[in-house]
Amino acid sequence: MAQPAYSRGVRDAQYFFVNGRFVRDKLLAHAVRDAYADVLHHDRHPAYVLFLELDPAQVDTNVHPTKIEIRFRDARAIHQFVFHALEKALATTRAGQPAALPAASAGLLPAMPILAYPAQTPMDLRAGEPQAFYQTLFGDPPSTLPRAAGVDTGLPDPAQTAYPLGFALAQLSGIYILAQNERGLVVVDMHAAHERIVYENLKNALAAEHIPTQQLLIPATFPATSLEVATVEENTQTLSKLGFELAVIAPNAIAIRAVPNTLASADATQLARDVLGEIGAYGGSRVLADRQNELLATMACHAAVRANRILSLGEMNALLRQMEATERSGHCNHGRPTWFQVTLGELDKMFMRGQ
Repeated sequence: MAQPAYSRGVRDAQYFFVNGRFVRDKLLAHAVRDAYADVLHHDRHPAYVLFLELDPAQVDTNVHPTKIEIRFRDARAIHQFVFHALEKALATTRAGQPAALPAASAGLLPAMPILAYPAQTPMDLRAGEPQAFYQTLFGDPPSTLPRAAGVDTGLPDPAQTAYPLGFALAQLSGIYILAQNERGLVVVDMHAAHERIVYENLKNALAAEHIPTQQLLIPATFPATSLEVATVEENTQTLSKLGFELAVIAPNAIAIRAVPNTLASADATQLARDVLGEIGAYGGSRVLADRQNELLATMACHAAVRANRILSLGEMNALLRQMEATERSGHCNHGRPTWFQVTLGELDKMFMRGQ
């Protein structure tokens, strides 16, 4: 499998082999698409060569004259296996660190370099027996991560170039962090990177059924529509699971008494309105099920550092360290890269050094 950054505008680099036979199958394609959903821009397509080996009795190859189409006896089980295997593999990608996947059968897309993106090291996803494969997957990542804001690690130490993203040098236009590592220059989109970090934190906390809350010293109040009032009254438990404490204080007014701790610096009113809008449109149970990631992504966007916010070197370095420790941090919640590398060789070529 190729890294998410090596995506395509069309589906011209997608190959499935089942028991050594090339096939086209909508079920498998759907499973892969779902697995990439959290790291791929919506109008892009992943590139991969996947080999699936299973008991021939579980596959019907007689559904098409050319045998290019197949039917699985237990389609749901195959879909879930492929989805969870790829999702787990993609979760191991961290900014500056290529994925390292377990060995079992075979399936490898050669490395395909692409200009101005992180190194395109292939992800070696190999599928044998489902149970054996799952037993070789990596352990769970840390459930909590340090916050980037407000952390002062002091002046940058040149020895920190050993870190994949190196150490921070400066900010550019209040948007980008410029850092130096062993390979050369690293440019980070600080909002996109922090958004992914907050998003992954929220996902981990919700999965553990514990999103820490922050009580507001003075509750924030705002005029509310009848739908927003009804949503608060009918979804207290859902809001609590998401880290919110909202109260109806008048027929057309709501008070915000607590918000998720990670989002304490966000605009509480706009954050609450967006969350209530999602719950009102889809219902509390659905929001916590198939709409969960969309809602958490919206919440994360509110908390991510904004453009033109001046960060200290300590804050910038803390953000770089978090990126290196956070799953999927090479891409933001919308599938765009959060950083790219310019090597010293590339810089030398730009300035025609040695020519």
